[in-house]
Amino acid sequence: MQIFIGADHRGFALKDKIEAYLAKRNYPVEDVGALVYDDNDDFPTFAAAAAYKVIGSDDEDPRAILLCGGGQGMAIAANRFKGIRAVVATSAEDAKVARHDNNSNVLSMPAGLMEAEDDELWQSIVDTWLTTPFSGKERFIRRNNQLDEIV
Repeated sequence: MQIFIGADHRGFALKDKIEAYLAKRNYPVEDVGALVYDDNDDFPTFAAAAAYKVIGSDDEDPRAILLCGGGQGMAIAANRFKGIRAVVATSAEDAKVARHDNNSNVLSMPAGLMEAEDDELWQSIVDTWLTTPFSGKERFIRRNNQLDEIV
């Protein structure tokens, strides 16, 4: 599983922590930016970079983790791309449902909330999202296919 990670200035510090956390667990991680802190950067740039990487990857199960202040902006931007199923998760239960039912391939998290908590919160979300399999139930496959047909 290849993981692409991106963040704007609000998620910049947390991105580095998550990237190190994933590397320690032997996940291949590619940072799609921001590569330097810039408090004037814009989240759509990094959401698009991650979405393009997921869509264009030859990996069997490519995924992305995105971080911004509230998480919502990154998810909205990533969901503009066909084949992307980005979700905002603020709990392990959110992450579990997103993977099991929706086969989410992009996880967006609110850096503001995650930084206010201890590391256990974001770690539990990331771990759950990475290890929960998609159920593969026909109704979920059908619904995900319908999403890709929306123009």
